Amino acid sequence: MSVVPGTVETDRQPPMTVPLRHFLVASLFLLAGVIAGVWIAVGTPPASSSIAHVHLLLAGWVCVTIMGAMTQFVPVWSGVDLHSRSLATRQLQLVSLGLVGFAFGLFSGRFLLLPVFGAVMLLGFWVFVYNIARTLASVGPPSELDVTERHFAIALGFFLLLTSVGVLLAIDLVHPVLSTLSASHPDPASHLDPVSRVDVVGAHATLAVFGAVLSTVLGALYQLATMFTQTELHGLDVPLQRLEEVGYPIGVLALATGRLLGLHPLAAFGGVLVCVGLLAASVVLARRLVETRVPWTPMLSRYAVLAPAMALWALLTLPSWLRDPLATSARFGAPGTVHLLTLGVIGFVVLGTVYHVVPFIVWVHRYSDLLGFEDVPMIDDLYSDRIARTDFACFLLGTLFVVVADLNAVVGLGFGNAGVADLLRGVGGAAILVGSVAFCWNVATVVRTHSPYSIAEILFGSIAAGDADANTGSDADQPGSDDPGTDEPTGDLSTREDPAMQGSTSDMRSPTSDRAASRRTDSGGDLPAEGS
Repeated sequence: MSVVPGTVETDRQPPMTVPLRHFLVASLFLLAGVIAGVWIAVGTPPASSSIAHVHLLLAGWVCVTIMGAMTQFVPVWSGVDLHSRSLATRQLQLVSLGLVGFAFGLFSGRFLLLPVFGAVMLLGFWVFVYNIARTLASVGPPSELDVTERHFAIALGFFLLLTSVGVLLAIDLVHPVLSTLSASHPDPASHLDPVSRVDVVGAHATLAVFGAVLSTVLGALYQLATMFTQTELHGLDVPLQRLEEVGYPIGVLALATGRLLGLHPLAAFGGVLVCVGLLAASVVLARRLVETRVPWTPMLSRYAVLAPAMALWALLTLPSWLRDPLATSARFGAPGTVHLLTLGVIGFVVLGTVYHVVPFIVWVHRYSDLLGFEDVPMIDDLYSDRIARTDFACFLLGTLFVVVADLNAVVGLGFGNAGVADLLRGVGGAAILVGSVAFCWNVATVVRTHSPYSIAEILFGSIAAGDADANTGSDADQPGSDDPGTDEPTGDLSTREDPAMQGSTSDMRSPTSDRAASRRTDSGGDLPAEGS
């Protein structure tokens, strides 16, 4: 059995419907994005469909998952109250509405819709940034933030930058403002070329994938990789973590700026820092997995794919970005590595994290009150092991097939026949689709079977019933929730704990949870969390 430290502030978490709503909506975007990818591969969709496909997966699945995860775990990890529950609901509504309209505009060729729905998306992301930034500000001055919180704060800044650039690009599709600005401000004395749309797209993609998404991933891994392996950073881990924390965000800014302005040396410098930072993080994660003291779970199995995928991507990309970091074919890494990054790195970390977060939230709200009074399931008992193994195998094989086909097209892996590579892509895409459906079904089943609320109530309950703090201003002191029907329990869970479980996690404390514990006004126990 693996466990969660009792110093994690579960009594600080928002109502269960808030993060679960994000994860369920994100799962819908995952299915939509994968289906769009299959359509692009086998059909003849409009040329702009590829942009919609990317946004459904990155802005929809990945970023909405990040929004839900930060909304859940910043209060839990930091031991502070979420600034506003109602804003957490509004952010999802705005981003979802904006993304659906944005994707519809791209699929249908109605580009006039893009600036409108792009602005709605921007507003949703900015509401999210404001809410989490205010929550982090209540922790204390910046010097008191730990490594995870610092990564999250940096990621919030990247969200502001990338969404601003994104709206500019959406406007440019309707009114070519970028070419107009370049033509109206020539500078013959400058050695810089006019900024083109391709340059701005490169900067936007860099800020999104390497800035907002991967900065969040790296920050979360420093908590999750130690917490759920019951290990500590030591020895080589410490300088590698410091190297990544300092160098990686500087690298992202340098790479994005170099691509925007067409400055090869600056972009190459930034690219080196990005690759070195991700390589360092992969070593830290691999060492945590090797030293793990708990049985393997779906979360750790997926992290075991993430670590080598991240290292391989960095090693392949480093020489490519040294040669030409400005090439459009190298926008997401070395040519042929885009799916290694998006599926092997980002995809598996999101899958693994959700496989713990959703059951954990449901378990705390449904079963924690029953500890010591009756038998309760472990967290891993809430989902189907068989389906988890199935979606893992499908997603892994699908990713391998697609990555091999991509690399074969660039460097040649012995598949001289183009039909073989196309077959690999087709089979890989189908396997990823099956794995995605199985994953979404498993997660939805956890909610449908064990949550006190139905999926419909979680998705739409707050719209019908209103938010707890909708008419009361700040909700920091509000004991209620926006859950339909009843308030969430907010008492100290340790008073209901099974004495037999106490002490099982005494050696498993992270810097964040220790600091949160020091700010507590009550005493907390340890929560039994996962079974294998």
